[in-house]
This record gives sequence, structure tokens and C-alpha cells, in this order.
Amino acid sequence: MAKRQTYHHGDLRQALLTAAVELLKTKDAKSLSLREVARAAGVSHTAPYRHFEDKAALLAAIAQEGFIEFGKYLQAAVAEANAQPIESLQATGVAYVRYALDYPTHFRVMFGSFPSNEPANSELSSVSRGTFQILVDLIKAGQAAELIKAADPEFLALEKWAMVHGLSMLLLDGMLATKQGEKAIELVQALVKDNLTNIMLKSS
Repeated sequence: MAKRQTYHHGDLRQALLTAAVELLKTKDAKSLSLREVARAAGVSHTAPYRHFEDKAALLAAIAQEGFIEFGKYLQAAVAEANAQPIESLQATGVAYVRYALDYPTHFRVMFGSFPSNEPANSELSSVSRGTFQILVDLIKAGQAAELIKAADPEFLALEKWAMVHGLSMLLLDGMLATKQGEKAIELVQALVKDNLTNIMLKSS
């Protein structure tokens, strides 16, 4: 009888994360079990505990993985807009939705499945705050350039974040079934641009 391999490609942790994400494409996080993930990864049912204390820790790791890639999407959007505040805000709004559509499983875990009591000093909390800070910094830059009205930049950032998050969820849940592919992105671009007028100074 062939001996079962303990590690996949020398990286058990990543193999478990990959297996978990695949499983989450067809089931909700609540019903996921570490034993099931181990089976999908082809390792013993005790193997996941070498890297994850429990299922919550596994979901937090998936969320962290997602936020890292999400941050890259936002940073790329800022770079493409040459760090111009208004153009960057428009670009990051679209990038937000693009990420959700490209990585729907990660997106749902990031914003719904990892523990709400995640320690503030955890790696996950740090990387998730970092993505939000990108938006806050763009608004601060717009305020400094007298393009955006004077107000709490975190509040304004939260308002913009909530809007694109809502759009993302509507698209993922099929509530905007007539808007798919680039048609969906065109809708997002139009709505983001229109929404930004609420925080821009009239003279800009």
C-alpha cells in the first residue's frame, strides 16, 4: 500500500488553503470542516493542525491571502491613475469590484467569514486596515489639493467603500443579472464617477 504523502508540493499550508477555497466555491463557510479540507488536500485529518488551530484560523488565513491580493489591485489602480486623487478614487472603485468578480470566494470570506473579534494586532487586521487606508490616503490627498470637501476622511472613505461593496455583492449574488462582464464594469465606472461628485468641491 502506497504511503500517503504528508505534504503537497512541499507546502502543506498552501495546499490546505487551496483545497479550502475550492470547497468554498460550492458550500458555505459554516459547514466547512478541517477534516473535509484535509481529505480534499489528500492529507491526514490531523495534518491541518500543524498550521491552523481551528477552522476560524484557516478562514482568517484565506481572508488574509485575499486582502493581500486585493491590496495589489488597489495599488495598481492608483499607479495607473498616476496617483491623481480623483482619478485614483475612480480607479480604485472599479478595481474593488473587479477583485470581487475575479476572486468571489476570497471576497466572501474576507467580508463575512473570518471572526469579527480578530485581534487588532493580528496580521489579518493589519493587512485589511491597510487596504482601507489606501482609500483614506487618497481622500486626504484630494483634500490637500482642494479637490475634495473638508470632512473626516475616514468617514468619506467608508461611504465610498460601502457603495462599491454593495455593488460588488449585488453582482456576485446575481441581482444585476443583465450586467455581466464589461457591461458590469461600465455600470460600476458610471456609478463610481457619479458618486464621487458628492464629495468633490464645486470648483473642481
